[in-house]
Amino acid sequence: MEVKNIAKSFGKAKVLKGIDLAVEQGKTLAVLGKSGCGKTTLLKIISGLESKDTGNVILDNNDVEDWPTHKRSAVYMYQEPLLFPHMSVFENIAFGLKSKTPQPSDWKDQTNEMIVQLGLKEHTNKYPAQLSGGQKQRVNFGRAIIIKPSVLLLDEPFGNLDTETRKQMQQLFKTLTHKYAITSLFVTHDLKEALLMGDDVALMDDGVLYFYNDEKEFLADPRTGGQTELSFWQKFFHE
Repeated sequence: MEVKNIAKSFGKAKVLKGIDLAVEQGKTLAVLGKSGCGKTTLLKIISGLESKDTGNVILDNNDVEDWPTHKRSAVYMYQEPLLFPHMSVFENIAFGLKSKTPQPSDWKDQTNEMIVQLGLKEHTNKYPAQLSGGQKQRVNFGRAIIIKPSVLLLDEPFGNLDTETRKQMQQLFKTLTHKYAITSLFVTHDLKEALLMGDDVALMDDGVLYFYNDEKEFLADPRTGGQTELSFWQKFFHE
């Protein structure tokens, strides 16, 4: 995935100011940023859910300038899992795959395999209303991964989960994206999550995207809050 000189304004407010980025196949770029910094707008532009003022979005070496959202193979994941309430876990996960894999034996086998990997085998025939928040997000994640999109766009997907479930989902994300070589752009306002999720990490601040050579350089930038957090924990353990 590559983004070149993406700019976006809403009225007089410049939300994105010439964003450039490139993510290698199978890698995850984690973007740290506060609310309102422009990171969600960037995801929506890449997916085709929002128009841009200038720039190019390139997926699988194709400039997708005039491509509608459903043809971009860019899956956008929100905090809230948008599952079909009238479909079971199996049906939700299989939904996108059925149109890509006409043979029932193929998509059924792949769906069952994904359900096992998600740790949802005993919930196969349950409906969303019968699931916990973490289970719903697992279904949502499995539905996205199983179609092997060109890029997975994650908008603080684990933000509403409790601490333990969040840890489980973070590990599941890393395991499955590595197994299926999924290219991802993961945005978060959580410093630790950015470091955990990203093969590379960047900072979005006031519509500008900043990159770093390594984690040490990232943490040293006062805008990330890394030094403040490190100082807190050092003080905490020394007391």
